[in-house]
Amino acid sequence: MRRLIFPAVLLVAGYYAVFGGEYSLLDTLDVDRERLAAMETLEAMNHRADSLRLRADSLEQDDRTLETLARERFGMIRDGEILYRFAGGEATHPEEDR
Repeated sequence: MRRLIFPAVLLVAGYYAVFGGEYSLLDTLDVDRERLAAMETLEAMNHRADSLRLRADSLEQDDRTLETLARERFGMIRDGEILYRFAGGEATHPEEDR
């Protein structure tokens, strides 16, 4: 009987060391998954920030980009140009109807 107590205690202690407590194997795997998800989110945010930085630089440096934005988004025109607006709401293109 005494021969079985030590291996049983050792087995319970080993199980608790691997699967129980604050730093168990399962908790470590969960933290690793969370870390990988956070790194993917950070990478996506860095990519978005880089593209926004490039867009801001192109708006600051390239007059043609700024003019295109002003014309398309805000309906601005140059002196001497005539702006035509059509009644009936949004203009539809045949390609968009598909």
